[in-house]
Amino acid sequence: MYLKDFEIRWNDIDANRHLANKSYIEFAAHTRMAFLIEKGFDQQSLAKFNIGPVVFYEHIYYFKEVFYGRPVKVSLEITGLSEDGKFFEFRHRYYDYKGRNFAQCEMMGAWIDLGSRKLISLPEEMQEFLNKVERPKDFRVLTKEDTRKFAKTPVDLD
Repeated sequence: MYLKDFEIRWNDIDANRHLANKSYIEFAAHTRMAFLIEKGFDQQSLAKFNIGPVVFYEHIYYFKEVFYGRPVKVSLEITGLSEDGKFFEFRHRYYDYKGRNFAQCEMMGAWIDLGSRKLISLPEEMQEFLNKVERPKDFRVLTKEDTRKFAKTPVDLD
């Protein structure tokens, strides 16, 4: 499991003086990118293949409040990948300074070709890396159907 340390800054709290919703999303995104960059998925690699990650959803479950003034840790586990590397699923757990889990985030996304703006399979050399990452017990192979499990569709204004 990958862990990233964060200091809760003044602009990370909300009107209730606890960690703001936006901060959970920002900490998770920063943890994902730090993990990928450390493993070679840096801006140069992404530019070489002209790809980028796209988020389908992020669900956050809050267990306990956390406040300004104490550091927190955010974990990352890859809980799902499609066989071609196109789709991915991450789980983040948030821990307070005593190691107590106060929230969890589940997210799913895919890789997009920045030229065609279409979803693509991950290039083989990048996919090899993800296949070597330690997997949790609940890891699963993702299919296109998994990306539609919440059955949400757009509803336009008339």
